[in-house]
Amino acid sequence: MNTLQTFANTQSSRGAFYRAVWRWHFYAGLFCIPFVIALALTGSIYLFKPQVEAWLDRGYDDLAVSAPFASPDDQVRAALAAHPGGRFKAIEVRRSPTDAARVLLDEGSRTVRVYVHPKTGAVLASIAEDDRPMPIVRRIHGELMVGEIGSILVELAASWAIVMILTGLYLWWPRQARGLGGLVYPRWRLKGRLWWRDLHAVTGVWISLLALFLLLSALPWTSVWGEGFKTLRQVTGTAAQQDWSTGRFAGHADHDHEAPEHAAGRPTSIGRMVATARMLDLPGPVVLSPPAGGDGAWTLRSDTQNRPLRSTLKLDPVTGRVVARQDFGERHPIDRIVGYAIAAHEGQLFGAINQALGVLTAAGLVALSVSGAVMWWRRRPQGELGAPRRLASHASAGLAVLIGALALLLPLFGASLVLVALIERLVLKQVPEVSRWLGLGVAPAPTGRR
Repeated sequence: MNTLQTFANTQSSRGAFYRAVWRWHFYAGLFCIPFVIALALTGSIYLFKPQVEAWLDRGYDDLAVSAPFASPDDQVRAALAAHPGGRFKAIEVRRSPTDAARVLLDEGSRTVRVYVHPKTGAVLASIAEDDRPMPIVRRIHGELMVGEIGSILVELAASWAIVMILTGLYLWWPRQARGLGGLVYPRWRLKGRLWWRDLHAVTGVWISLLALFLLLSALPWTSVWGEGFKTLRQVTGTAAQQDWSTGRFAGHADHDHEAPEHAAGRPTSIGRMVATARMLDLPGPVVLSPPAGGDGAWTLRSDTQNRPLRSTLKLDPVTGRVVARQDFGERHPIDRIVGYAIAAHEGQLFGAINQALGVLTAAGLVALSVSGAVMWWRRRPQGELGAPRRLASHASAGLAVLIGALALLLPLFGASLVLVALIERLVLKQVPEVSRWLGLGVAPAPTGRR
């Protein structure tokens, strides 16, 4: 009798744990779906940033001109003359002298990109950096176009998406499976909710690791996690000048400089520095910027999205010679690990295959979101949200440890848990109609797997 009772208690405990994980998966999915779709679509576009920007700028490249060309110094002066009050910020070093010069000017609240004809010095076009298509896509992807609040919302959604994937894998894990149908491939003969369930489960298991990589590799850019990571590095003595920023302007660095006409009493030659940059043949885009304060060495930087190929050099502003250089391999190991992860996240680490995997993962996330929404809509009871109810028997120890670990790893997830728990206990459970609609009650008995 004792053995039977123990077995019954164990089964009840497992059923309660399974149901609890299912509830977390449901809530995580319900919150994440709109964010996941938005991030998947914009992320897929951003994977092709180099190709898109090259296509958009095609009218300013390989212009039908011949030597002699206007000097880079004259090109910068022409850009400044067209934008009175603007300050020189940087010039992009093009590989071919027949390309229009790209001069970046600081106009206070914005940075303007000025296209200058390589021969005549005429200004061909000007556009604010934030108004270009790919920065717009990046702002939607990183902050939903609503600034710091959007950045925090995206981080919160990413944190819950990690929970959604981990709980989904637990729900998928084979227990009494008969064959591989519904586990590694969908059973196409099924119809209705079971067909959607197969599509949801199989898609999830195939893309789960790639999706987790994308979500985790995005954390160094975020407002809360990213700043915490930076602080931890400072405390542990592993801090370095990282080439990624956090929060709203994540993904690109801001370089605010003023262009000196002279260095230590001698005339600065942008032309000599540009000539040096072209001989070095660094992966593009290559940006040359003056020092802050108008004195000292200039910075030549490869901003290629394939971060392991990046280099940062210091140039003498008069002779154009290299006076210092730091390549990716010389960075702190933490910076190198994050650099590899970011390059893969942006689809640039190993070329077209990297981009294809990114698109495949994004498409899988959209399929997960759509199939999950359809399953929820079809199974929800009339007059209720449709959240799985808790069982009377609680198997809370293991779940508490799991949730606690995730809350430590993902601070915004932990904070949102506390907030939701307080609202549920102090507000929602006090209103019976709302409590019933949200499924906050207790189910009478185990129902097994979904």
